[in-house]
Amino acid sequence: MTKSLSGLMAGATSTTWHNWARTASATPHRSESPRDLPELQAVVREGADQHLRVRAVGAGHSFTPAAVTDGIHLHLDHLSGIEGVSRLPDGSAHVTVAAGTRLHQLNALLSAEGLAMRNLGDIDRQSVAGAISTGTHGTGARLGGISTQVVGVRLVTATGDVVEASADENPELFELGRLGLGTVGVLAAVTLHVVPAYRLEAREEPMRLLDVLDGLDDLADGNDHFEFYWFPFTDRALTKRNNRVADDVVEPLSAARAWVDDELLSNRLFSGVNRLASAVPRITPALNNLSARGLSARRYTAPSHEVFISPRRVVFREMEYAVPREHLRGVLEEIDGWLRSTSEPVPFPLEIRFAAADDLWLSTAHGRETAYVAVHQYARMPHGRYFDAVEKIFAQVDGRPHWGKMHRLGAERFAELYPRFADAQRTRAAADPTGVFANPYTDHVFGSRHTAG
Repeated sequence: MTKSLSGLMAGATSTTWHNWARTASATPHRSESPRDLPELQAVVREGADQHLRVRAVGAGHSFTPAAVTDGIHLHLDHLSGIEGVSRLPDGSAHVTVAAGTRLHQLNALLSAEGLAMRNLGDIDRQSVAGAISTGTHGTGARLGGISTQVVGVRLVTATGDVVEASADENPELFELGRLGLGTVGVLAAVTLHVVPAYRLEAREEPMRLLDVLDGLDDLADGNDHFEFYWFPFTDRALTKRNNRVADDVVEPLSAARAWVDDELLSNRLFSGVNRLASAVPRITPALNNLSARGLSARRYTAPSHEVFISPRRVVFREMEYAVPREHLRGVLEEIDGWLRSTSEPVPFPLEIRFAAADDLWLSTAHGRETAYVAVHQYARMPHGRYFDAVEKIFAQVDGRPHWGKMHRLGAERFAELYPRFADAQRTRAAADPTGVFANPYTDHVFGSRHTAG
C-alpha cells in the first residue's frame, strides 16, 4: 500500500476471506474499509493505477465467487445508514441509503420512519449493495425482487469518479448498477422506493404436495406473498401465506412458541437431523418423513419485516433457478422422480417462491411470470450429483440461475436466456474497459473482455 493511501485509510490488511457457506475464499492483496465517499474514491483510483482488481464484499452471503479478488477487497460497513427521505403524495417515499447498510439495519431505520420495503427475502444479514447486485428476491406473484424497488444508484466508477444513475439519468449504468454483480462500479448509495409500514398476517400450515400443486394458481395469486417448502421423499409441504392486515390487527406469536418453532425446531433440532443424515445417509427418507410429520400450523400478525425474516443458522449449499411459472409442476415432478430413483440423501426441503414479470435487463424474472425453485444440501454432505441433476432439469425449461447462488452457466448460455444480455455486456465494457471491477466469476458469466492492466 502506498504511503499516501496508508495515511488515508484505517486498518488496511491482507487476510484470507471466506463466504458464509465456505464455497468461496480469497486472499486479496489487501482489504480496505473506507470511512466515507472520498476514501472510497481514493481506494478505487489507486487500485486502477496499480492494476489491482477491486471487488466489494458485503456479508458474504453469495454462494458464488462473485466477491473474490486477488486485488483489493472493499468492505463498505462504514458506509451505513439512511442519507435522506423524500416523502411522496401517496404516503410512499424515496429513501437514499448508504450501500453498506445491512438489511436488518435498514428495516429498523425504515420502521422508525413509518416505512417498509414492499417485498423482502427471508434473510436480512446481507448488505443493501450485495442484495440488489445479486438479484435477491422475496415472494409474491404480483411483486418483484429488491432490485425492482431501486430508483437510483450512486456509483464510484473505474476512474474513481462519482456518478448518479436512474431511469432518466445514465439509464444504462442504472440497469447494471441495480443488478449487475458490481461490474460497472462500486455502489456507494442506493435510492429505494419504499411504502408506508404495514402489518402482515402469517398463516403457515402443512398440506399435501399434490393439493398445493393442484391449487397453485389460487394460492400464488390469492395471497400477497405465498411460498412453500417440500421435503424430498415425502408428499408433504409447509405452506406460508402472508397477507396485509389493518394496523390494529395485533395477534402476536408468543415468545415461547416463536422460540420453539424458529430456534429449537428450525435450527437446533434441524441441525441435529442433518448431522444424523450425514452420518447415516440411508436413513434420510425416514428422517424427512419425521420432519414432514412434525410440521404444524400457526397464525400470527407482526410488522412486515418480522414476518418475512427467518433465522438461518444451519450452514448449507444452495442452487436456485427461476423457471417459467407454468413449468413448475413438471420441474418438481422430475426432481421428485430423480430423487426417488437414485435415493440421493437430501435432508433439506426445497423452497418454492414466486415473482411477477419485470423488465430489468438481468432480472431472473425478466419478461415472464416466475417460480423460483431453491435446492439445498447440508454443508457436510456432498451436493455435486444432486445439483448437477436438477440443473439439467432446469435447463429443459430455460431456467435462469440466481446470480448469487451456485450454478455452472456462462456467458454463452446467458446470451440465450436474457434478451438484453448483449446490452449488459456492452454497458459493462464501456464502463470498465480495463476490468478494474472484474474477477474470474464475472468474466465467466459476462464474457472475458477485460484485462486488469
